Amino acid sequence: MTLNELKYLVAVARERNFHRAAERCFVTQPALSLAIQKLEDELGVLIFERKKNDLSLTVVGERIVEQAARVLDEADKVKQLARQGTNPLVGALRLGAIYTVAPYLLPELIPLLRQSVPEMPLELEENTTANLEIQLRNGLLDAAIIALPFNVPGIETLPLYDETFVVVVPIDHAWAKKPSIHPQDLALEKVLLLNNGHCFSNQVVEACPSLNRNGTVLHGNSLETVRNMVASNLGITVLPMSATSERYHSPLLKMIPFAQPVPTRRIALAWRKSFSRVAAIDAIAESVKKIASPLFMPID
Repeated sequence: MTLNELKYLVAVARERNFHRAAERCFVTQPALSLAIQKLEDELGVLIFERKKNDLSLTVVGERIVEQAARVLDEADKVKQLARQGTNPLVGALRLGAIYTVAPYLLPELIPLLRQSVPEMPLELEENTTANLEIQLRNGLLDAAIIALPFNVPGIETLPLYDETFVVVVPIDHAWAKKPSIHPQDLALEKVLLLNNGHCFSNQVVEACPSLNRNGTVLHGNSLETVRNMVASNLGITVLPMSATSERYHSPLLKMIPFAQPVPTRRIALAWRKSFSRVAAIDAIAESVKKIASPLFMPID
């Protein structure tokens, strides 16, 4: 068993496809397939169930892949120590972020990191909370920016900032001239939210529980898709405040604040307790605090 074989194993598990995994590992597909077969023969178990158009992990395969990811993570630490010497701020950092944070926070964060830690480029991954959790636990990510609560064994979290929610309606909507909106009023309208699996939709429903009882809810694939559907007069929506910066303003839309108490979410940074580059985590947190925008409310 070699580290390369474990790398191939994790790649196939992630891609669920031998061809894409081979491309990811910069090897030929026959070489990768042979390595996986050799590993299965050595271990005496079937790791993958192979069907004509499907590839899935067996039960024992899932456990083996999780352990392989941990082994690769520990091996990578050895390389990092050799490469970084005494400076944990040298070398790429694999950072994930949920879909409702990445497009709005990262353009503000990256310029600050380029100044403060120029030798620490980011390898970025946008995904749902559930997928980021898996990638974080399996060592495919070093850290992730998520919304709390995020209670995962072996994972540390550090709150970064709070942000309020805001109602967005078409410019000619009956609510367009209202000074504020009460959460329970949303049940009277056709509300556009993200598809299931996005934690932001769950947070909106928690803040506006009447939506579950008698509201009409449609779904979109991204906040920008939802925003455009509202602009086309399909309904109204709720956005996080960070998604309302000037670059996203439209003459077809009107943003209206919620009445007190305003629904809010807390964004945090998450990383494995075993992650050795703590200074890199601190560098990200400090840069977030320096973002000069009223859309992000840093936590003291």
